Amino acid sequence: MSGEERGGVPLTNLDQSLFDGAGATKRDLVDYLDAVREAILPGLRERPLSVVRVLRGQGPFMQKNVPKYTPDYVKTVKVWAEASKREISYAVCDDRKTLLWFANQRAIEYHTTLTYAGTWHQSHICLDIDPPEGAGFATAVAAAHLVRQALADCGLAGAVKTSGSKGVHVYVPITEHEIDDVAAATRALAARAERVDPELATTAFIREDRGGKVFLDATRSGGVTVVAAYSPRLRPGAPVSFPVPWSELDSVTPADFTIHTVPGLLTGDLWAELMPEPQALPADLIAQGHTIPVARVQAMHEGKRRAKARREAGEDA
Repeated sequence: MSGEERGGVPLTNLDQSLFDGAGATKRDLVDYLDAVREAILPGLRERPLSVVRVLRGQGPFMQKNVPKYTPDYVKTVKVWAEASKREISYAVCDDRKTLLWFANQRAIEYHTTLTYAGTWHQSHICLDIDPPEGAGFATAVAAAHLVRQALADCGLAGAVKTSGSKGVHVYVPITEHEIDDVAAATRALAARAERVDPELATTAFIREDRGGKVFLDATRSGGVTVVAAYSPRLRPGAPVSFPVPWSELDSVTPADFTIHTVPGLLTGDLWAELMPEPQALPADLIAQGHTIPVARVQAMHEGKRRAKARREAGEDA
């Protein structure tokens, strides 16, 4: 059946496949997001939203700018994009109606900034833990425990969720700090976690420098986005980024949490329940971070240096 309505939102083509390998229909996506709305919406509210959509017969794409046909009830916020030198009009998903509209748009993944719309107040530090090619989820979990140890060593605590892909995200709720200080503290935390077990984890931003180790990505700050808790992912089986108590992290797999299984696992907002209270960042952590180069800038300069070296080597050959 094609034309239905829910929560004041017209729904179409509900029985079509969501994407190749999803094992789910568009109806399953709508039903899932509606079922978990009380859990997913708190993480989306008041934050610029980017979504990954899959339209029939097309490849997936990330949508930041809202399309011209966006209904009036979808709240938006304008954000200056330094890279493209233009203003982007982001959606802000504050309510069920907006969430259902996005579901009908075949928006599968929901990515938000760690800052609130219209401010530079970053509410959390996030370390994105990405295992190397061919490594299992257990490798990412082992690295997450390094991050937890580094946090504990400086008096901080965080919560962890699966990324919905092969990695995990560690979040640390923080009190209000300057955005550059938050970015610095994130770099310092990654460096401290790397020092706990440098054979397992690395902060090397350039992939070829990682040596098969787990990457502790400390670049998720400012306007950079992270997939939201409870967001589906564009992966076989339609897995979901799902919160896990630290005590259970070693006994789960990403495939345990899909759009089919998660509604039966939730009784409330587990992510909120697992999240500690906001914490002030230690001054020494911030100070250490300011001595660590910004990864993307460092990688850009290093890439240029290596390219020049290769050119010169070619000229000398």
